[in-house]
Amino acid sequence: MPHIKGFDLIGDVHGCAVSLGMLLERLGYRLERGVYRHCERQALFVGDIIDRGPRIRESLHLVRNMVEAGTAQVVMGNHEYNFLCYCTPGRPGSGLEYLRSHTSRHHRVLKETLDAFEFYPQEQHDFLAWIRDMPIFLEFEHFRVIHACWPQALLDRFSREYGGNRITEDFLHRSVDLGSFERELMDRALRGTHMKLPNGAVITSTDGFQRHYFRTKFWAESAECYGDVVFQPDPLPDEVAGMALSAADREQLLHYGEDEKLLFVGHYWRNGEPVPITANIACLDYSAVKFGKLVAYRYDHEARIDPAKFVWVDVDRELCSPESGEVL
Repeated sequence: MPHIKGFDLIGDVHGCAVSLGMLLERLGYRLERGVYRHCERQALFVGDIIDRGPRIRESLHLVRNMVEAGTAQVVMGNHEYNFLCYCTPGRPGSGLEYLRSHTSRHHRVLKETLDAFEFYPQEQHDFLAWIRDMPIFLEFEHFRVIHACWPQALLDRFSREYGGNRITEDFLHRSVDLGSFERELMDRALRGTHMKLPNGAVITSTDGFQRHYFRTKFWAESAECYGDVVFQPDPLPDEVAGMALSAADREQLLHYGEDEKLLFVGHYWRNGEPVPITANIACLDYSAVKFGKLVAYRYDHEARIDPAKFVWVDVDRELCSPESGEVL
């Protein structure tokens, strides 16, 4: 696309369509014939358009309209993948009613999305087909986009075996099989790296779930203890954070080196003012749906991530109704 001079990477939307419209306006996009357009730039969404927020259908329509018009691209997030699996019946003989079981926990995460489509079954069907065709990753000459983590060896194998950056129907069904390559790829690419807590420890996360695993940094070097590799949003208990990593623990860690292409991810519910994670990694998820910030990064072919090029909408300050606590 030779007319594109720069890209705007946009973090997890989670149904915050009003915030997204404001962010796009702030980035210089204008609504023309029902589509946000920029004469010289293209938006790149890092996934998680759905779930949790107040305007999920509107967000999906906005993003899909941009993608179909060529003014945006989008990669699949773990919430899109979960929705797809939740709504896809298992194949005969698989023993699965659906690829993602309809437990109360899984329903709780998807509730707002399912409610949004309750009276729009054809729209849901159409959006599920669109989600199934989303790429898992995008790779350009000097930068990469993926929802949570860049597992190079797994992505290389995926490209060899499946011929690109999109899943197939067979891949989708294999991705729920324990021990399969397809499951491992989706877990790493869409959820990031994680490690089991030692000695059977359990932590209660900020979203209320009890967890036996914690998220790990995929860029840490020279890590000595658990505290060196833990990543947001949940801290480790002090007695766990100070424990030394074992050789087996170290083998689980991935390392995205500082000499690799710029990498843009979402997923991790960061807070505060947006800053780079490293000189070549930026997370763009700053908890917009939790009244944080909907964040973008304006990329213009720079070699290192520039802290001055983050742009955002402060949802709590700019869009939240003080009377109701709802996003306007």
